[in-house]
Amino acid sequence: MAVDASIAGVLGAARAFFDELNHSYAAVHRTKEDLFWAVYMALASSDDAAFARAETTFKEFVSDPAKLRVAREHVVRLETLPSSAERDALLHGLRGWVAVFEANIVDDPQGKDLQRQIIEAEAELFAKRRSFEPKHINERGQWETATLGSLATNLSVNPVEERRKSSFDAFRAIERWVLDNGFLDIVRLRNRFARALGYGNFFAYKSVKGERMSQETLAAILDDFLARTEAANTASLEAAAARHGRSAVEPWNLRFFASGDVTRRFDPYLPFSLALRRWVESFRRLAIRFRGATMQLDLLDRAGKHQNGFCHAPICAWTNEQGEWVPAQINFTSNAVPDQIGSGQRALATLFHEGGHAAHFANVTQNSPCFSQEYPPTSMALAETQSMFCDSLLGDADWLVRYAHDPSGQPPPRELLRDRIAAVQPMRAFDERAIAVVPCFEMALYRLADEELTPGRVLALARETERRVLGIESPRPLLAIPHLLNQESAASYQGYLLAHMAVYQTRAFFLREHGYLTDNPAIGPALAGHYWAPGNSVDHDTTLRSLTGEGFSAKYLADQCNRSVGEAWAEAEALLDGAASRRYPKSRVAGLDAYIRVVHGDEVIADSSGGEEAMCRKFEEWIRARYPDAR
Repeated sequence: MAVDASIAGVLGAARAFFDELNHSYAAVHRTKEDLFWAVYMALASSDDAAFARAETTFKEFVSDPAKLRVAREHVVRLETLPSSAERDALLHGLRGWVAVFEANIVDDPQGKDLQRQIIEAEAELFAKRRSFEPKHINERGQWETATLGSLATNLSVNPVEERRKSSFDAFRAIERWVLDNGFLDIVRLRNRFARALGYGNFFAYKSVKGERMSQETLAAILDDFLARTEAANTASLEAAAARHGRSAVEPWNLRFFASGDVTRRFDPYLPFSLALRRWVESFRRLAIRFRGATMQLDLLDRAGKHQNGFCHAPICAWTNEQGEWVPAQINFTSNAVPDQIGSGQRALATLFHEGGHAAHFANVTQNSPCFSQEYPPTSMALAETQSMFCDSLLGDADWLVRYAHDPSGQPPPRELLRDRIAAVQPMRAFDERAIAVVPCFEMALYRLADEELTPGRVLALARETERRVLGIESPRPLLAIPHLLNQESAASYQGYLLAHMAVYQTRAFFLREHGYLTDNPAIGPALAGHYWAPGNSVDHDTTLRSLTGEGFSAKYLADQCNRSVGEAWAEAEALLDGAASRRYPKSRVAGLDAYIRVVHGDEVIADSSGGEEAMCRKFEEWIRARYPDAR
C-alpha cells in the first residue's frame, strides 16, 4: 500500500504541475495571439503597447528557468515508476515542456533585459512602418500607394518597363527606410542577446534553436545546394538574355520576361473571386480535415495591414486532462488586390500555403498545447513542409485542368500549359536560390561587428550576396523582406528551402505510391497520420522517415531544378493523361470540418454557418460588388 501511495503521490504531483502548465500557457498564448492579430490586421481594437506587453509575458513564460527545473524534476521522478498509461502520457507531455523551455530559455539577467529591449524596438519599428507608404505606377499608368504584394505582382505582369521599374524602386525605398529607422540597432541588440546566451551571433543562435543544427551544418547544406544548381541558374539567365536581350536580366524585368505573359494569359482561368471556392473544393477532395477548428481568413489588402501572409493559432489543438478534444482556432491572411492581374493566382497560393499550415496545426493530436504551437522547438522547416506541399499542387498540370476554368467553363489548353512550363521551368534554380540568398545574407549580416553595421556597408553586403547567389541583383531586394524585421522569423528563412527539399521528397513518395496528387483522397489522412499528429514531439527527419521511408534528402529538389523543359512537360503530359482516364468519386465529398469566417478587418464578409457552398457564394458576390473589374 505504501508503494502504491508513493506512486500515486508522484503521479498526482506531476499531473497537477502538467495541467497547470497547459492551461496557463493556453491563456498566455491566446492573449498574445489575439493582440497580434488586432495589431497586424490594423483593427479598431489594435493596441501596440498591450501587444508588446503580452509578447513579453509570453517570452517570460516559455523561457522561465524555474518552470524548466520543476519539469525536469518531475520527469526524473516519473522515469523511476513502472510503465502505465497515465505515467507514460505524463512523461511524454512533460518531456515536451522540457523541450519548449530548453529551446526558449534565457537563463541570464542580461539576456532577459535584451530580449525585452528587442521586443520593444521591434514593436516601435513595426508601428512606424505602417505609416510608410511606398508608391509605384500601376497597370493603368497611375501612381498609387503599394503593398509588398502589389509591388511583386506589378514586377511580374506589368508590360511597361517604366512601371515595373517603379515597383523595383519602391522595394529599394523600403530598404533605405528600414536601414534609417532602427533595424540596424535591432541587429546589434539581437547579437548582444545571442552572445549573452553563449552563441557567437544571432544567426548561430536561431539555427540551433529553430532547426536543431549548427550554423556550420546549415552553411554546408546551402553551399551543396548552390553548387548543384549553379549551372542551371547561369543557363537560365543566359537564355533569358539571348531570347529577350540583356535588359531582360535587369532585376525589374526578369520576373516579367520569365512569366509575365503566361501569368497574364492564365488570369482568365484563375479569377480572384473563385479562389476561396477552389481552395475549399481541392482540400475537401484531398480529404484534408480541420478537426472542428475555427478559422478566420483576412484576404484583402488595406491600409495599415501587415504586408505578408501568415498563419497563427490563438488556440492550440490538444487533448486535455479530461480526454476532451480542444479544437484549434486559427487565423490566416493575405494581401490581395482583386482587380490586379495575377491576384487570383496569388490568392490561391496564399490559401493553399496558409491553409496547409492551418491543417497541420489543427491536426496535432497530443496531450498538451506545447506540441501544437508554432514556436521553438517546432521546426520552421517542418512547418513549412506542410504549407509548401499544399501550394506545390497549384503548379501541377492536372490540377490546373481540373480547377482553372475560364468564364465559359473551359480549362486551359495544353499549349498554354506547356508555355507555362516553358516559362517556369528554366527559372526553377533561380527561384530556389532566391530563397537561399536570404540566409546567405543574414548569416553574413550577423557576423558583422557593431561598428560595421552602417546603412552603406549593409546595403553593399546585400547587393554583393544577391549577385553571388543569383547572378544578378535580386528582383525583391533583401532588406524589403519583412521576415528580417521580426525576431521570430528573422534568421529563419532557410526553413523555406529545407522545406522545399522535403516537399519534393514527399511528392516523389506519393507519385511512386499512387501515380497522382490532384484530388488524391489518400493524401490528407497520410499527412495527418505521419506529419501532423505528432506535432513537435518528433523532429523533421523522423516525420519524413515515417511517411517516405527515407531520411531528409536535397536530391529531389535539385533534380527538379535541373530538369529540362522537355522533361518537365513529359511528366506533366503523363499526369494529364492519367487524370483523363481516372474515375474520381461521384459521391458528395465531406466538408472541411471547420467553422470558417472570411473577414475584411472588422467586417465579416461570409462564414460557413450555412455551409461551405453558401460561404463561397457570398464571398464571390461581395468581391464582384466591391471590385466590378474583378471576376
